[in-house]
Amino acid sequence: MAPHLSAQLHRLARLSKVILGLALVTLAPAKAQDNAPRIAAAADLKFALDEVVANFRRETGKVVIPTYGSSGNFKTQIIQGAPFQMFLSADEGFVFELADKGLTLDRSTLYAIGRVVLFAPTGASWTPDPAFTDFKAALADGRITKFAIANAEHAPYGRAAEESLESFGLLETVRPKLVLGENVSQTAQFATSGSTQGGIFALSLAAAPQIGRLGTYALIPAEKHRPLRQQMVLLKNADETARAFYAYIQSPAARTVLKRYGFLLPGEEG
Repeated sequence: MAPHLSAQLHRLARLSKVILGLALVTLAPAKAQDNAPRIAAAADLKFALDEVVANFRRETGKVVIPTYGSSGNFKTQIIQGAPFQMFLSADEGFVFELADKGLTLDRSTLYAIGRVVLFAPTGASWTPDPAFTDFKAALADGRITKFAIANAEHAPYGRAAEESLESFGLLETVRPKLVLGENVSQTAQFATSGSTQGGIFALSLAAAPQIGRLGTYALIPAEKHRPLRQQMVLLKNADETARAFYAYIQSPAARTVLKRYGFLLPGEEG
């Protein structure tokens, strides 16, 4: 087999594993999860929360089942009666809407503040930097023809991406080239797979080795977009295990994991 073909097949196999990991819901053995509470979680939490869930189970013996997706879609599903017991949103506004409708046990708790990165896949002909310098040049000279962000209509990280592009005066230039992910995890897939020349997505995904090794990225200055204040809330049907997990997210052990994946913690956003 030719060396370049072998390398390409190896890369495709590696990408398939990453994409599968992003798409799968974290599952416990069938018997353990029969009555386990379902947790709706913003897609930017995929790697960090999987680790927190595993630690929670090891320390308490209790199981929770997270499902990852866009915060806006989860809000709609919960309003329509989806049987989630807890919601970790990437946008506090969606949580407040649920609270206003009387669907939650309280108003919510701030658990993290998210950040976004400008990402270029391995082999890209441009280099990310916080000032978007080479990105601007690559747009102008045609090196970038497709660029991934999440759908801002229901994904808070898509909104932050649009605001970041707008702050550099680039949104309208980029708009015809945009490939929209259903959520920020799918956006990361697009940006790392070679189907686009890069993208803007969550630092918490880029900080995971599974994603970070597939390219290079630059942290976008926080002032370039509205803060991604991520709130969590227990829903009306929350059982004892869901309440225990809600408390665990606020523990030093869980916060250490979130911080390692690039999240700012409450009190650090200033």
